Amino acid sequence: MSAAEATTSEVRTGSRPVRRPSLRFLRSELRLIFRRRRNQIGLLVLAAVPVFIAIAVKSTASRPGEEAPDFFRSITENGLFVALSALTIELGLFLPLAIAVIAGDSVAGEANVGTLRYLLTAPVARLRLLAVKYVALVIFAFVATLTVTVTGMVVGLALFGGGDLTTLSGTQVSFTNGFVRVLVASAYIALCLASLGAVGLFISTLTEQPIAATIATVFFSATSLILDAIPQVSWLHPYLITHHWTAFGDLLRDPIAWGGVSQGLYVAGAYAVVFFLAAWARFAGKDVTS
Repeated sequence: MSAAEATTSEVRTGSRPVRRPSLRFLRSELRLIFRRRRNQIGLLVLAAVPVFIAIAVKSTASRPGEEAPDFFRSITENGLFVALSALTIELGLFLPLAIAVIAGDSVAGEANVGTLRYLLTAPVARLRLLAVKYVALVIFAFVATLTVTVTGMVVGLALFGGGDLTTLSGTQVSFTNGFVRVLVASAYIALCLASLGAVGLFISTLTEQPIAATIATVFFSATSLILDAIPQVSWLHPYLITHHWTAFGDLLRDPIAWGGVSQGLYVAGAYAVVFFLAAWARFAGKDVTS
């Protein structure tokens, strides 16, 4: 059932409870996201990366006279590092692309297939519509990130084992402590990606072509990454959406360095609020014709 159909059903029944329709609308939106074949394939691709990393490191580390690459060296000591390595690699493209696809399709996709006008005449308040779609985006960000994390931990522990985790500071913490830190790092990345989702939601209100919105969101993320690599614009780096994404590594220090993580959450929150409000300002006065 689509979001439009779910809302129309509410109108036909004549019941207007305060909370239940919102949850039903959200459940309908989540079903649309997770039942689409392309999104399912996207999650499988995200899950395949940590599997490939674990197998590649295992085969390299098992060859006489060869060492694992420096970036993956900690994997052979503790399988939890497979998840952290996969998250670091996928932050460059795969995870932002996954969020961009969902965000780009959120409003532009409805307009493209002609259901947006039908949905709004149900009626559904435009602010509520955007809020539900953004909450669904945030949930997808957590699901996508946890897909990488859980797959990485399962495969890593199966191939390399667990035990005490050696932090980036050189000290050791218990397996349980390390396990929790990896999950917290995953949640931090999900919140950062959710801020990119707000950017994509805003872009999605500007066009009726979901592919165009997806490309623009990916371009926004890629531009931030490129600018972050240019020393001459270092004054701009703290304000870039991607600058603090890799700060999750500070969660693997002893003691935990919360400075970069806190800054990352502030920046992510600012982007989420500003671009969600921009999306609302754009969408509230938009003449919906399709």
